[in-house]
This record gives sequence, structure tokens and C-alpha cells, in this order.
Amino acid sequence: MDNGGGNSLPSGPDGVKRKVCYFYDPEVGNYYYGQGHPMKPHRIRMTHALLAHYGLLQHMQVLKPFPARDRDLCRFHADDYVNFLRNITPETQQDQLRQLKRFNVGEDCPVFDGLYSFCQTYAGGSVGGAVKLNHHLCDIAINWAGGLHHAKKCEASGFCYVNDIVLAILELLKQHERVLYVDIDIHHGDGVEEAFYTTDRVMTVSFHKFGDYFPGTGDIRDTGYSKGKYYSLNVPLDDGIDDESYHSLFKPIIGKVMEVFRPGAVVLQCGADSLSGDRLGCFNLSIKGHADCVRFMRSFNVPLLLLGGGGYTIRNVARCWCYETGVALGVEVDDKMPQHEYYEYFGPDYTLHVAPSNMENKNTRQMLEDIRSKLLENLSKLQHAPSVPFQERPPDTEIPEADEDKEDADERWDRDSDMEIDDEQKILPSRVRRQLIESDAKDQDGQKVNPDHLRGTDAVEEIAAPAKASDVSAMAIDEQQPTKVEQDNLSKLSDQGYHKIT
Repeated sequence: MDNGGGNSLPSGPDGVKRKVCYFYDPEVGNYYYGQGHPMKPHRIRMTHALLAHYGLLQHMQVLKPFPARDRDLCRFHADDYVNFLRNITPETQQDQLRQLKRFNVGEDCPVFDGLYSFCQTYAGGSVGGAVKLNHHLCDIAINWAGGLHHAKKCEASGFCYVNDIVLAILELLKQHERVLYVDIDIHHGDGVEEAFYTTDRVMTVSFHKFGDYFPGTGDIRDTGYSKGKYYSLNVPLDDGIDDESYHSLFKPIIGKVMEVFRPGAVVLQCGADSLSGDRLGCFNLSIKGHADCVRFMRSFNVPLLLLGGGGYTIRNVARCWCYETGVALGVEVDDKMPQHEYYEYFGPDYTLHVAPSNMENKNTRQMLEDIRSKLLENLSKLQHAPSVPFQERPPDTEIPEADEDKEDADERWDRDSDMEIDDEQKILPSRVRRQLIESDAKDQDGQKVNPDHLRGTDAVEEIAAPAKASDVSAMAIDEQQPTKVEQDNLSKLSDQGYHKIT
């Protein structure tokens, strides 16, 4: 597998097997946002049960994520925000009303039991996947608990508290000059776009419903700023888009992105709220249509991180992510669903696939053609494969040895090693920010700059001067003994010059 600049040429038949690492924590389904809340982590447990009963787990390395720690989260998030998440509980929240408001926690993003552990778990899976890809230990890494794309540096948003995607991309940037982020959730991937809005080392491409819809960002005219100009692509869509219309945009746009940008790694956020019949969504994609995005990205044979995201009709979320795991493996799964503990959720048909509805597709051929033309025109303005010199990069994140969890966690760290991120970061000069905000300034092409994006320079500066690597990784799950750590592949690390953490 070529991990240098990335191989942008299709690799042949989709059936070619890939080595897949799959991250899952058996506790994840126990977290509960509260009565009536549409986000249900139980869907991850349902997905896992389907994977087990379809026999897909035996084709992958199944890993329990190593929980992300404070300093891992602080590679992107502000220290005071992470401290708040760590300390807030349902019992103490009434004493923290000012902080709750400041960090946008309380309604869409409620305080619930185990909130911080939940964040550590899903972020640990995404960063652990990036570590596995960086160490060439798999071709595709999967974390269906991740993909929480709305979280910002200093605040929660849209059911998301910690932006595991930004953290995973920062990890990938230690090994790859360029990383591509693609988002097929129905909602705009605003948190990831904002974090990398001013860099040319990360390209973000989001396909989303636009127009009187959360989070309200993602205009086709928002294309990046400064060095990041044209490295943000937004594909605004209307209600009822079907498989054919979606792929009339996805395939030519992503094909051109791969040709021009030539990423060394790809992160695909597979939010399932873009499926037909979603409780909060308004698109009309079939599971096969949604999965064709995974199939297409896989065909380029570039290291690939697959993440979850939205998805609120949970039986269809589990169907979708199970099928997409099969696509990642190159295994076709039967439409007839096997008996398992959540079988009753899938009646009356008990099939993996569900028919899309007959809802109106408001995306006309002309609209789709205009969007495709505009975005391909923007891509034509990019230099092929920008030559980005590597900054001095931090040490590689190590994969913990089996007995590591017995050690004192703090002793594995220089206590002051990576908590100075904010002090080192440079932001846009205040004069520039003020002028942009006051005048609703125009960028190089005379288009408006969204001042919100200027907050997104934080992760960019981290690329230039990253903190010391975190050692977030994973413990392999033995199906009978979920906490047992597999030694598989760890011996290879010493052969490659990686040393055991002490």
C-alpha cells in the first residue's frame, strides 16, 4: 500500500480484499442522551450485533478503543472546555448554568451520566483508527461510534461534544502531507470545515441539505480562506435526493478531487441520516446508494477511515453500517437478516435493505448540473497535488503494549509535554479579523467571508506545530473476553523502529 502521496488510481475490482480494523467498545450502547432525544448510542450496539450474526467480525481485527485522555482532546479543544466536560454531571449541572450556556451544553447536547467517558470512547476509536492506518497495520479502519462533526473547539453543537474527526485528521497529518475529508451526513460538516478552513493540507467536501436547515452553513460559495482557498467544497442539496441524482454529483466531484488533491489518506463520515425515512432527515437514499459512496472511496486504494455520524431511525442506521462494513471488507451480505437479539426491530420484513419512498426529488437536473459545473470549476483552480513541505513533526503515536493499562497512566507522560498548545498557537491578527468582520469582507474572488470560519484557524496552527503525539490506540477484543488485549501485529512495531512506551 502506497502511503506516501496516496495512490489516486482505482485499484481494480471492488471485491479485492482489504485489511480492516474495526473499533468497538461494548459499553457504548449503554450511554443515554435522555428520554425523547433522537441521538441513541444503542444503534452502535445494534450494528455490532448484526456484524456478529452476519459473521463479519471474523474477517476483521476487532479492537476496543483506548480511551482518549484530556491532553489528547486538547490537541484541538480548549483546556477549559475539556475540563468542563470532565467535571459536569447531571447532579451538578444546576450549579453551572453560566458554564452550560458558554459551552452550549444543555438542550441539543444534554448532560448525561458518563458523558465524558462517552467522549473519550468515541474519540479514542477515531484516533486509534488513524494510528493503525499510520502504522500501516490496516487498509481501512472503522469506528461507527465516531463522526461527530459539529463539535467546535470551545463548544458542543448538534449532539456532538468532542470532534473526533478533527482529532483523527490531526493524527493522520503526522504521516500524510494531505488528508481528504468527505461527509455524506445530511447535515453540513461545519466543525471539521471550520477547523481546517485556512489550510491546503486538508480538503473538506460536504454533501448536505442546505436552506433553512441545521446548522445553516455550507453554502456553495464557502470555499476556504487564505492558503485554504478552494480546499473547502460544499455541495448544497434539496429535499428528496435519490441515489441517481446523488451519484451524478458524488462520483464526478470526488473523482476530480482525488485526481487533483491526491490525498495520502481519506476520512469518510458516513452519517446515516441521509437515508430515506430518517426521523430527522429529508433525503431519499437507499442503503445501497449510501454505501456506493463507501464503495467508490474504497476503489482508490488509499488508507481509509470510516466513521459514523447522524442517523435517527436506528434500525436503518444499523442496517446501513452493517452493509457498509461488508462493502469495506469486499463481502456481499445476504438481504435476509439472521436471527439475533434485536431481530424484532427489523420487522415486518426482516431484511437488510429497505425500499426508498416515492417522495418528490426537489433537485432538478438543471440544479444538479449547475452545482457540478461550479464545483468542478473551483477544483480546476487548484494546483495539482499541492507540495506542502512537512513541518518538523511530532513523534509517532505508539500502540500500547498489552500490560500498559496496569501502569500509572500519568507516568507514561511528561506531565507538561502537550498542554501548551494554546500558548503556541497563532491566530489571524486581530486587525485582519476585525476588518473581515466589520466590513463583511470579500475574499480573493470577491465572495463573502464567513467570520465564523475565522475561528477555525486553531487546528490549522496545530498542523504547523503539533503537540506531542497522544498514545491513543486500541486494545483488541477477544469475543469471549472483551478486555483481553491482542498482541497481534505489535511485534512488527519494534521491527519498524517503534519502541515500547515506558
